Amino acid sequence: MSVGLLAVVDDILSAAMKASAKTAGVVIDDAAVTPQYVQGVTPARELPVVGKIALGSLVNKFVIIIPIALLLTAVAPWVLPYLLIAGGAYLCFEGAEKVLEWFGLGHGHADEGARDERRLVLGAVRTDLILSTEIMLISLSSLDAGMGLWMTLAVLAVIGLAMTVVVYGAVALLVKIDDIGLRMAKNPVQRVRHTGTRIVRSMPAVFRTISVVGTVAMLWVGGHLLLANLGQVGLEFFSDAIHAVEHALEPAGGLVVWLGDTLVSAIAGLAAGLVIVGVILLIGRIVGKRPSFHEGEETPADVHA
Repeated sequence: MSVGLLAVVDDILSAAMKASAKTAGVVIDDAAVTPQYVQGVTPARELPVVGKIALGSLVNKFVIIIPIALLLTAVAPWVLPYLLIAGGAYLCFEGAEKVLEWFGLGHGHADEGARDERRLVLGAVRTDLILSTEIMLISLSSLDAGMGLWMTLAVLAVIGLAMTVVVYGAVALLVKIDDIGLRMAKNPVQRVRHTGTRIVRSMPAVFRTISVVGTVAMLWVGGHLLLANLGQVGLEFFSDAIHAVEHALEPAGGLVVWLGDTLVSAIAGLAAGLVIVGVILLIGRIVGKRPSFHEGEETPADVHA
């Protein structure tokens, strides 16, 4: 019996590794996006906030995404592309707002929210819901169609837990690495002190870079979700366009194809996000609520720096 159990566990882990390999890009995006939400938090609250976001991510995966994905796959698979389109639109909207902030345009309430722990956690968990949905759906689509329900559930559970640990472990390390540098800077060994000082001095630039990468990741993933899933619901022009780019770049190699796909998706995501921001502002004006855009607003990267 123990041999049979070990064989089942081995099958689950093997299937989980194969399926999760295809989600690597989204996992990297998730790890790049999340630190933005922790910036502006006091050092003593950084790890607790990461812990709350990680807990929210587990709830997203195990309470919302996996049960709904399995149910919809069984009874209404046609709904899934529409859900991914909605999720992609939200990521595009968030990414476009951050790009506008780079140019000195931001909602008047954003600075208040940048220091509100509850809003930070809720915003991060909402974004995680979309990224985790794509991770789990990609994993689900990669599994053998003949796999039983309980086996599928077990594999998705392993993937969900592993991805959460990887992403939020990396995020926790990123947000605390400056503290590690400070401790090293107080070390009696000169070489260690110099290394710690370099780490501390480099962190503002590191977090600004993470902010930019995270925003581009939002636009890329959001744009890709829109282009791919609009094709799934009948608007094939969008999916055909990205396939044409990939086909044209194939002779240059896989890396160039990936970069071209990323660029097209990010541009599409930014365009869609700006349209959504414009529509929201227009609706706000119509109903008499005019969000105040102003210059000089701090971004999360500025707060951390």
